[in-house]
Amino acid sequence: MSKLYNITLNGTLIGTSELEKADASMGVVFGLIEFNGIESPYEFFKEYCLNNQIEIASDYPEDKMISTMSIPKLKITSDNGIEIKGVGNQITGMDNEEYEISIFGIPYPFYEEEFPHHVKEYENMFNKE
Repeated sequence: MSKLYNITLNGTLIGTSELEKADASMGVVFGLIEFNGIESPYEFFKEYCLNNQIEIASDYPEDKMISTMSIPKLKITSDNGIEIKGVGNQITGMDNEEYEISIFGIPYPFYEEEFPHHVKEYENMFNKE
């Protein structure tokens, strides 16, 4: 049932995510990234951010752990090519563990149309009798 979203940077496919987690009240989705041919996401994102003046929120070279601020050329699209646009995105993770992408500030009603399961899950939190 879960959809797979493509993650591209400068038009190059770098991975996919199911965007399986959410904070529907804030218009946020996030999910684990399955990388496409990137051996060290830490090195990849660190170099990209340094070369493109993207702020790095946190960087722990000894652990190969990084958290980026929003990357404008990072695009997330659904299987039918619709871009998931919010006010920003962020990549966080560590090479020997996992990486997560988050997109925040996705506007309604688009959020509800693209992620009805997240909205339903959120609403169900308040409907428990």
